[in-house]
Parts: sequence; structure tokens; C-alpha cells
Amino acid sequence: MDRNGFAEFLVARRAELRPSDIGMPAGGRRRTPGLRREEVAVRAGVSVDYLARLEQGRDTNPSVSVIDALADALLLDGAPRQHFTMLAFASGNEYNCPGSESPQEQVPDSMRAVLKALQPMPAFVMGRYLNILAWNPAWADFATPLGLFDDEEPNLARFAFGNPSARRVLRDWPRAADDFVAVLNRAKIRWPADDALRKFIEILRGEPEFAARWKPHRIEVKGSGVLEFEHPEHGPLDVPFEILDTDRDQSVVIWLTDRTAAQAPGLRLVTRSAANE
Repeated sequence: MDRNGFAEFLVARRAELRPSDIGMPAGGRRRTPGLRREEVAVRAGVSVDYLARLEQGRDTNPSVSVIDALADALLLDGAPRQHFTMLAFASGNEYNCPGSESPQEQVPDSMRAVLKALQPMPAFVMGRYLNILAWNPAWADFATPLGLFDDEEPNLARFAFGNPSARRVLRDWPRAADDFVAVLNRAKIRWPADDALRKFIEILRGEPEFAARWKPHRIEVKGSGVLEFEHPEHGPLDVPFEILDTDRDQSVVIWLTDRTAAQAPGLRLVTRSAANE
């Protein structure tokens, strides 16, 4: 039986913790990293067999008291604890979650108008899977030399893990890669029954770097930050970005090159006629 998101979270978090985290001596060598199932079961006050059923996705109806006890046993608090609880309530009912099905990736005219209004600030519309659905001319000018349009259907995750130029143009590639994985992780939690999303993630998990970073409980997603580029035409640039979520399954992402230009006076974006309009 396939594990649900709650089961994946349980297994991943148990593997991450160490005996010293819960006040136990390290002891001898362990066959697998992390806490033993027996250790978590004792801390949570549940049987080992019941915890095994939860981790294998064979039991999908834990009580509120069990969820809280497991969260305490796994040292969860804040946002990770909230997501753990949400996954527990949704386990076994993913296909009943609203918006779980694959969306129609159509960008409405209103969002295209926003992109046009933001020109000459580079901006694009991002879908559930970090897929680039629409963009303005300024973003096309900036992104094309980076290699983002090497793929017929631009996608930030596919670029980062599948395009060799990504490691050259992203100066802090590991951080950017971690951030992209976190976005997909949150998407999987938010839309657990989206088959297209699950297939996309499984394909990416064939990439060793992606697989090593995939942690079902890592859900911190930044709404703003800085992308560090080694731009083929403009040289080293630190570009602040902002992500504006909408009530759709899409976000508007703005690269604030005006702030970059103040630090790098030589940066000039040339508007090209080739744009997605």
C-alpha cells in the first residue's frame, strides 16, 4: 500500500531525530538512522504495531489524542506541528480534499494584465509545480540567457535539477535547490490527490540531488528572498524576489531588478518582442 502524506512525514521525522534529541545515550551502531520505532511508540504511549500501521499507511484514522502524542514524541512545534496535524486529518481522504485534482493551467486575462502593468519589472506566473505559465518581456529578457527557456515548457525545478547550466548561473545552487524542493513539498501537502503533481515529483526523485533533499516534513516556503545569479550577460547579481499568492493555484513572482540596478549600474534590461502574451 502506498504511504499517504502523514505516513511519509512520520517515517521521515523519526529518521531525522537522534537518541540524544530525546535525552537517550547514543548507544551502539544502528542499522538505520534516527529513532527506532519502539522508542517513538513508548514516548507516544502507543503500541509498536499501531505505529507500524500508521507508518505503512494501513491505518488512516488516528485520534486527536494520538496525533498530539506523536507530535510531542517527535518534538514537533510551530508550523511543522500544524502541517503534521493537517496531514493526519486528511490521511485516507486525500481525494476528498477540495482542489486536489490537477488544475487547468490557464492564466486568466486579469493576471496577464498584472504582468503587463509590472513591465519593465521582470515578472511571471508560477503554477503548482513551479511551472512558468506566463511572463512579461522583461522577465524573458532576463531569464533567456540563464537557460530557463531551454525547456519547451519552462519549470524552475526541472531547470535546477536537469539543466547543467543551473549550477553555473545560480551562485548558491544548494539553497535554491532546497527552496524549490520545499515548494513542491508544500504543494504535495496542499494538493495530495493531484496525480500530475505526484508523477512530476516521482520523476524528479530519480535525480539523486533531488532525492537527497526530499524531506516530506520540510514545509518552510519563502514568500520573499534573494536569488544570487552569475548572469551570462550582466555578471554577478543579487536579485530580490517577491511571491504574491492568489486565490487560484497560481502565484505572481516578481524579480526586483530595480533594487539590483542600484547596486549594479551596468544592468540594463532590453525589452524584446519575443514574449508570452
